[in-house]
Amino acid sequence: MPGDQSGALGRVVVTAKLRLSAYEVAGAHLRNLYEKPGCADWLQRPNVGNPRSRGDASDGQFYPRRRGALAARLAEVEESPKGLEGAKAAFQEWRTDVKNVFDKTRENPDDRALLIAALFLDGEDALTVQEAARALLADNTAESVREILTGPDLTSRLSDVGVEVMGRNISLEHKAGYARAVLVILWHQRADIHQPLLAWLDQLITAETGPGRLKKISDLLVELAIAENDFRAITTIKEWIGKDSRVEHLDLIATVPTRAAEAPGPGPQVRSKLLDWPQEASESVAWVVAWVCHGEFAEHYPSQALVRVKHVLSREDRDEAVLAAEAALCSTARGPNQLARFWAAPGKWSAEGRHLAAHRAFLALLDPQDDPWIVQVMLSSAEQHPDVKDALVNRWSAALGDARVDTESSTAGHTPMTTGMSSWRRSRTSSTRSQRHLASSPISDLLFGEPGVAYDAAVVSLRKALRIPSQLRPWRDADAGPAES
Repeated sequence: MPGDQSGALGRVVVTAKLRLSAYEVAGAHLRNLYEKPGCADWLQRPNVGNPRSRGDASDGQFYPRRRGALAARLAEVEESPKGLEGAKAAFQEWRTDVKNVFDKTRENPDDRALLIAALFLDGEDALTVQEAARALLADNTAESVREILTGPDLTSRLSDVGVEVMGRNISLEHKAGYARAVLVILWHQRADIHQPLLAWLDQLITAETGPGRLKKISDLLVELAIAENDFRAITTIKEWIGKDSRVEHLDLIATVPTRAAEAPGPGPQVRSKLLDWPQEASESVAWVVAWVCHGEFAEHYPSQALVRVKHVLSREDRDEAVLAAEAALCSTARGPNQLARFWAAPGKWSAEGRHLAAHRAFLALLDPQDDPWIVQVMLSSAEQHPDVKDALVNRWSAALGDARVDTESSTAGHTPMTTGMSSWRRSRTSSTRSQRHLASSPISDLLFGEPGVAYDAAVVSLRKALRIPSQLRPWRDADAGPAES
């Protein structure tokens, strides 16, 4: 178009003076994007008796992206009044449904407890849900036969609070987001239930069948913590770490702080706790923190991830948490434009007095057993940048002089990297400590090799192939930004 070619349209600024109704935006999406004019026309009809109701559910409380989400939700459902009404209710976070349920059960704590139990035990047997509801109420009194035969049956009670019963099991799949909506209202309106509810959830997790419930329960608590900006839910999940140290259990728990750390509400507090937790004695807690410090968290907060890894690497013993931290460090360092930042970290940690963490990080990065790429880049960079070469020499000297990392140093000494460290060997000849350390392990293995260890053709080939473009800037120029300790 001529306007596009001249750039004239690019200088036109339009200011919207009125907020569009979410339904108007969603209707436009449905007509033009999803080609469902029937759904769009239905949305535009005002409710009987309330001509202004069309925008009440959205204006002033839903962001623009939610308006598109409404259209996407409507485009997937059956094009009928029932299907559209259900989609709209889900979009409105079931506020009307939840209010009706709480109004109906105002004098009925048994049914409210039944609903709460269903939220966290979705998919389980209806009788199990009933037992959990009684446990929440701490109701241990035996009922008479007359009381047992009085009132509605269990299926009817569950249906009345919005829960389906399919065969023997309950289901909330027909109401996506309903569980979260009920929990948020309960947490907000019934503050006295916070501690009893969390204690009851702890019982559900530690029961014989509890580990299978962990994901569903923790997901709901994360949504609650984000919606209410309440850190207590995260703290409760953290306390579950020590109750079961199996990797699959810790794996699930680690997803909670990973999600919450990036949430706009509790995020800063969660990130602060991730700084404190690795300094606890618990190996499992430190392992979870190390697990968090890779993937999306490290991609979005690389400097913060490094600080938290540093604390885990400072643990006295090289336990599973330290191994996880080393793996997280190397995995993230291989990411786009990250190696310089992660290579700089050990030097900074040494300057802070965190020598053990610095040595472990340095040796982990130089260990090419899984992937020699980092070693290749560092050695190639050392040939082109004196600063990198000096750093390699100095850090190797420091690591080899610390008996706490003898095992890691020995492992690195048996790798192809050994031959790339000829400059380090030469520098050792003028060192006052060279004679004292020359015959000690692992330095002797590094210098002279180890009896029975043969280097195959791949090692020799790799030694000849270390001629790649440098992807590493001088280590001392990397990782600018605010510091944490």
